[in-house]
Amino acid sequence: MVAVNGIQLFTRVMGEGPTTVVLHGGPGAHHDYLLPQYDALAKGRTLRYFDQRGGGRSPVSRDVPVGWRHHVADLDALRATWGLERLTLLGYSWGALLALLYATRHPTRVERLALVSPAATSLAGRATFEARFAERMRAPDVVAARRAVQASNLRVRDPEAYRKQTFELAVAGYFRDFTMARNLTPFRITARTQNEVWESLDGFDLREQLRALTVPALVVHGAHDPVPLATARETADLLGARFESFDQSGHVPHVEEFEHFRAVLDEFLPASA
Repeated sequence: MVAVNGIQLFTRVMGEGPTTVVLHGGPGAHHDYLLPQYDALAKGRTLRYFDQRGGGRSPVSRDVPVGWRHHVADLDALRATWGLERLTLLGYSWGALLALLYATRHPTRVERLALVSPAATSLAGRATFEARFAERMRAPDVVAARRAVQASNLRVRDPEAYRKQTFELAVAGYFRDFTMARNLTPFRITARTQNEVWESLDGFDLREQLRALTVPALVVHGAHDPVPLATARETADLLGARFESFDQSGHVPHVEEFEHFRAVLDEFLPASA
């Protein structure tokens, strides 16, 4: 546990070598659901994970604010605590947006940006994602699978298996093939944190601010992601970033195309020889 800004954040370190700070998605989730796949990137580098305020093992009381500015401030406080002058950031989903929010506020403190399945950088883009995700969740095969689980006696016969299948169906819309959700480590979202972050971003649009950034960047995105490929490509273009499309992935390339994911990130992130 690390004390920053009057709260306690759970942190985890893997590997040795140049440091990459990993930012999980959500908001309001925790770093565990990136595992074990992200740990494969620890060869030749140090990965620093943390559970963001208001999620996972970094809970806060209800009177503690959890808006986006507080997440940016926590990240900068961790940077100082860890003795890092500049950060290499590996952000997934909301974590990629957090990396961009940090970079637009502290551009001289960012060494490199790796953005995996980045959340949209504008309110309009987020609305498109939400509509596409809802449509995916109404797909006939997903609906049929959900009804089959509900109609079974699995909840009584094997509660753990029931919880696992219920989770997998709850995230089905993120995957190209929703049965791949069985390989995603289950996670939970703290609703208060998620809601407060998006409320604090009301009306946001970072696109013009991204043009001003001059940091090496990589954008990785699945061709079947409910966040449209064009949205991620626009982010890459604004940053002047390398863009990698994963043709067999939805929103979770570290599960759906693990070997490709590892190869692309290994090539981009700093590492010792």
